[in-house]
Amino acid sequence: QVQLVESGGGLVQPGGSLRLSCTASGNFYSIYTMGWYRQAPGMQREWVALITSSGNTNYAEPVKGRFTISRDNAKNTVYLQMNSLKAEDPAVYYCKADVADWVTRDDYWGQGTQVTVSS
Repeated sequence: QVQLVESGGGLVQPGGSLRLSCTASGNFYSIYTMGWYRQAPGMQREWVALITSSGNTNYAEPVKGRFTISRDNAKNTVYLQMNSLKAEDPAVYYCKADVADWVTRDDYWGQGTQVTVSS
């Protein structure tokens, strides 16, 4: 069983910053690609950023240059540093991880953390 727990969401003014964290726990031996997604009300969930186990990163066009994804493999944690937040960024942000245990390999999702941008 693998659990992902996000934290760090909240209310921030336009132009402000937030740092999200997502930590994996449970019985597994390897975490491969980790990523962040977001879902605004009435919208489909969309991919935001990903980072491979070796540290390669990729970003969705709307967040390039403003968001930075990173990970600490020793802590089984992925981060999303969000700068210059805009009115179009509010959403529930979810992390996803490709995790292998001794039986299978699967994608796991966190419960989400709310990000609100408002003056």
